[in-house]
Amino acid sequence: MQNRWTAFALRRGTRLIISLWVLVSAAFLMIHLVPGDPVRAMLGPTAAPALVDQTRENLGLNDPLWEQYLRFLRGLFTGDLGTSITMGLPVSEVLAARLPNTLTLGLLGFVLAICLALPVGATIAVATRKGRRRGLELSFASTSVVVATIPDFLLGVALVAIFGVTLELLPVAWTGGAESYVLPVIALAAGPAAVLSRIVRVELLSTLDEDFVRTARAKRLSSRRIVLRHALPNAVTAALTLGGLMLGTLVASTVLVENVFAWPGLGSTVVGAILGRDYPLVQAIVLVYGTGVLLVNTLVDVVLALLDPRSTIGDQ
Repeated sequence: MQNRWTAFALRRGTRLIISLWVLVSAAFLMIHLVPGDPVRAMLGPTAAPALVDQTRENLGLNDPLWEQYLRFLRGLFTGDLGTSITMGLPVSEVLAARLPNTLTLGLLGFVLAICLALPVGATIAVATRKGRRRGLELSFASTSVVVATIPDFLLGVALVAIFGVTLELLPVAWTGGAESYVLPVIALAAGPAAVLSRIVRVELLSTLDEDFVRTARAKRLSSRRIVLRHALPNAVTAALTLGGLMLGTLVASTVLVENVFAWPGLGSTVVGAILGRDYPLVQAIVLVYGTGVLLVNTLVDVVLALLDPRSTIGDQ
């Protein structure tokens, strides 16, 4: 058993390191793959040649590619990610100021999605078991599909129009208060909650037909106890797996949602950096988002292995 866990840790660790190296290399090469001269793109077509040459020298773009790459790696390990061209601040300071807002938004969206999906999916499963309430089942299926397919930024615009502009109940942009979180968190959580509730329903319906549930019924346990204490904990593994994978996607989805709600996070920052040709800042934010997705995926694998050690056997 110990050998299987060691092999599992080595495989996951090696895969994570290789993925991080690919991500870092892609972020580094991004500035060199931009068509044309990235410095000219940053400074504009009317910039003086002397200023362009000086900027290239300051950014180290005249050095050999391998030397730039090693300097980039050294900067990552020392926390020196360069200076933002548009803000004039160290990139690390910009990330430190904006990253907490993005993480908070993504985590709250994830928590809300789970809190909605579990009770809704379980309730619909119990209510429609064995073909009962066919109308409710069809309504749930159609509604969840529609909600899941609406882009989160489009849902955000609709929420702003209804609750912010028309009803004037909630702020449409960041104000610093708790009420600022309501609309963007709902915009992020609605789609994942719809998908996860469908998974919970299907898994719970399958679990309710298992032998251990029949045994619980034979002991004359209440229906509520059977569902909550026996069936539901065994049915949520698939939902939590998908939910964990969605966590990385939720954080990445903040890019569009933050711009809809003028949220002071990395999502709105990266759009401004792209428009301003602020390549050091774009590189750093791409690394942050990519690293977050990789770490979440690895964490999901580890949690699943702890919940079901058999998943480590024969894992590739």
